[in-house]
Amino acid sequence: MTSVRTTTLGPESDLSQVFELAQQLRVDSVRASTAAGSGHPTSSLSAADLMAVLMTRHLRYDWNAPDNPAGDHLIFSKGHASPLLYAMFKAAGVIGDDELMTTYRRFGHRLQGHPTPVLPWVDLATGSLGQGIAYGVGIALAGRDLEQRPFRVWVLCGDSEMTEGSVWEALDKAGHRRLANFTALIDVNRLGQSGPTELEWDTGAYARRVEAFGCRAVVVDGHDLEAIDHALTVASDGQGPTVVVARTVKGRGASEVADKNGWHGKPLPQDMADRAVAELGGRRDLSVRGPLPPDDSPPPARPAAGPVELPRFEVGDEVATRVAYGKALAALGARPEVVVLDAEVGNSTHAEDFGKAHPDRYFQTYIAEQQMVAEAVGMAVRGFRPYATTFAAFLTRAHDFLRMAAVSRITLAVCGTHSGVEIGADGPSQMGVEDLAMMRALLGSTVLYPSDATSTAALTAAMADLDGIAYLRTTRGAYPVLYRSGEAFPVGGSKTLRHGERDHVTLIGVGVTLHECLKAADDLAAEGIRARVVDLYSVKPVDTDTLTRAARDTGALVVVEDHHPEGGVGEAVLSALAAAGSRPAFAHLAVTVLPGSGTTRELLDQAGISHPHIAEAARRLMKH
Repeated sequence: MTSVRTTTLGPESDLSQVFELAQQLRVDSVRASTAAGSGHPTSSLSAADLMAVLMTRHLRYDWNAPDNPAGDHLIFSKGHASPLLYAMFKAAGVIGDDELMTTYRRFGHRLQGHPTPVLPWVDLATGSLGQGIAYGVGIALAGRDLEQRPFRVWVLCGDSEMTEGSVWEALDKAGHRRLANFTALIDVNRLGQSGPTELEWDTGAYARRVEAFGCRAVVVDGHDLEAIDHALTVASDGQGPTVVVARTVKGRGASEVADKNGWHGKPLPQDMADRAVAELGGRRDLSVRGPLPPDDSPPPARPAAGPVELPRFEVGDEVATRVAYGKALAALGARPEVVVLDAEVGNSTHAEDFGKAHPDRYFQTYIAEQQMVAEAVGMAVRGFRPYATTFAAFLTRAHDFLRMAAVSRITLAVCGTHSGVEIGADGPSQMGVEDLAMMRALLGSTVLYPSDATSTAALTAAMADLDGIAYLRTTRGAYPVLYRSGEAFPVGGSKTLRHGERDHVTLIGVGVTLHECLKAADDLAAEGIRARVVDLYSVKPVDTDTLTRAARDTGALVVVEDHHPEGGVGEAVLSALAAAGSRPAFAHLAVTVLPGSGTTRELLDQAGISHPHIAEAARRLMKH
């Protein structure tokens, strides 16, 4: 049986010992992926030297107290290098060799193929490339500007992901804000999944690009431990955001695969793995006691929460829901954990109302929706309640960040304004008609769509106490206030505005279409047709009891939405009815045409969701 060398490394360990740790990380990366029959060992081998130096000498982190708020953050943006990360966890003593060798990438276990926060040492799920730097900027921003804590954020990136635009959005914001507590390490190993990367080993090109975005670039040989140590020391000098551009070799230390194409995402067969382990010097059992977080005096305490006094509105007054959202958001500022992020449309979304009242908790990301959501996620990691706001149409480009936030079980609020064709003359590029489907599809999400100012204010406040991703959809135009101030709007509920014992049909609307349903009900009443009208402000979860009752009482439902038919309110209603075994006569009016410019009235008519179309749909159902 091969002997296993054991010792404990700390910040005082010399670099020869750090080299031994790097070799151990390589050996364990090979062993774990071969045992699992899948994984990315070669991508792990290239970055082992970087991580060995970091965890022994620079990462101020208490592995036995991962919730210590003073500890540094380490994000593996190249989440496919999970064998390396988990080998680090083993070296830190928080997982054992048996768990690494027998559970990695296996069903029902926490060492998943890409890291997720099911592990207490992982802040965020990664693996969708190009996101780690963006999240790191958000965490660094929270630490410096919201908490005044001295922790640092370290992000390990692959070179392939440096072609993602989100990387450069993030570095732009790091440079613009001079985030000296942020460091990214680029593992420039030349080879991507299917061949050479765009820049291969042109580290100078990476450095020039980094510097063009306002960050400091430090180019090193990623296998020279002394050079790495010096670079990380420089990165910690407080002068500005730093990107360490490290030239490395994919598969370093295993000569049969080193710098050879075709080995991305492939474990070494057992015989090759045995030879690689031998070449790397065999198994070791080194443990790491890195630098602990600083034991400084606590940062300034957050101010105590004050009372949230929501804005009040008079029934009948015409108020845009986006305006009510801004007023409610400003009121929510009484809660010190609430922060707001804007993508340079705050004067239209009214998110800037919060900024005027609470400028120290208002963050401008400019036209960078992916970065806006990423910073919100980073702030949520640090315990804040972020509200990220832009036009509903523009949230689509940030969808993957929202998807991954759901994987990370992040709690944040998102508001999409200027929804639907209702916005009028700006045309289809500005019209959010896909957002409900996008947000409903997120695991554990809540989707809310108020129709007046009072319900908007109440639901804006409710989102501050919801778990997971909560989405609020607001409308550009001003419409009559329907509800008295102070009325309750529980998530999962609805409001029935018109009803009687002998209703013939139920009209279900949200946002602008609720007002159209009320007009249609008046039109039908003149003909002797009694229409029940339901405000389905909670789209997910939906009020199944009210829907099934309406189906039972009236036998006919008309659902109207300013959204594409796919994935919106109509499908939410049908799913709820199907699950309840209810099958009423049903009509679904939604946007099925490509709109252009026009007035709100013209566009609602063209889409077939205005009150004359609603009344006609009800009449057709009555005939059947």
